[in-house]
Amino acid sequence: MSSSKAALLIGNITHARKEWEALGSLVTLKEYGSGSREDFLSKIKSGEYDDVVGIYRSNDSTSVSGPFDKELVKALPKSLRYITHNGAGYDNIDVPACTARSIDVSSTPIAVNDATADVAIFLMLGALRRVTIPFQGLRKGEWRGGAFKLGHDPKKKVLGVLGMGGIGQAVAHRAKAFGMHIQYHNRSRLPPSEEQGATYVSFDALLKTSDVLSCNLALNAATRHIISTPQFELMKDGVVIVNTARGPIIDEAALVAALSSGKVFSAGLDVFEQEPEIHPGLLGNENVVLLPHIGTATWETQRDMELLVLENLTSAIEGRGLVTQVPEQKKK
Repeated sequence: MSSSKAALLIGNITHARKEWEALGSLVTLKEYGSGSREDFLSKIKSGEYDDVVGIYRSNDSTSVSGPFDKELVKALPKSLRYITHNGAGYDNIDVPACTARSIDVSSTPIAVNDATADVAIFLMLGALRRVTIPFQGLRKGEWRGGAFKLGHDPKKKVLGVLGMGGIGQAVAHRAKAFGMHIQYHNRSRLPPSEEQGATYVSFDALLKTSDVLSCNLALNAATRHIISTPQFELMKDGVVIVNTARGPIIDEAALVAALSSGKVFSAGLDVFEQEPEIHPGLLGNENVVLLPHIGTATWETQRDMELLVLENLTSAIEGRGLVTQVPEQKKK
């Protein structure tokens, strides 16, 4: 084992502890499992992590060290070259600040595709059928619920996928089994081999012609509130909205207004703008299906995510670079 390099785990590893410990044959392993941002920064300043070349940032690390914002990135040890993050979303890491310091960042997009897509389809079907009303009614002893009304079939509906990455493609693949017509919008069109027969359209066309809109975008400055009042105004009356990406992609106040007016028939949401707080207009609307950000909450997916973080970290330490480096840093 080389003592000149170290890897630092922030937070905990639940499913791949043995694999993490096996990394000790390559580097010294250090852990910061609990604490506070102030304590973590003090340890950095004291030189305790001056040999750290790679950080394993677990999916609970933000609660331990706070976000990797510009302040924290600036304080990280000069030896650091890699941040391997457990999560498909990485909006709690200031990637430009990392890039400016020549720190490469990876996430876990591949590992989360199937579980997140399953939840998106669950929410879509629940929103189409407005399942919250009969579900809650039954538990209150009200057969079907007092406000029970008919829902809609997915068959022959147009599903608009906003963000046709791995998760978006997995959603499209599943939706085809229900007889839906798939269209999508991306920053750029996919190669035909990855489109799965879906139609590429402009952003405005996607909004105007979709019966169901599934949001599958990463959160960044360009996508924050990409769906707000002007976008809802472009949509069909009675559109269904599904979001399993990040809450701030949708302007929640605008969504509440669109639900209240009937512009939006229903919504299926796994993420929220100020989570864990949820807008009272969503909590009080029985046409909305709500889940508490459980898109990747399966044993299999959580293990796959941890293993992918370790694959990134091992590859980087061995000099082969990151396996799933974030798109903003990939060499063109």
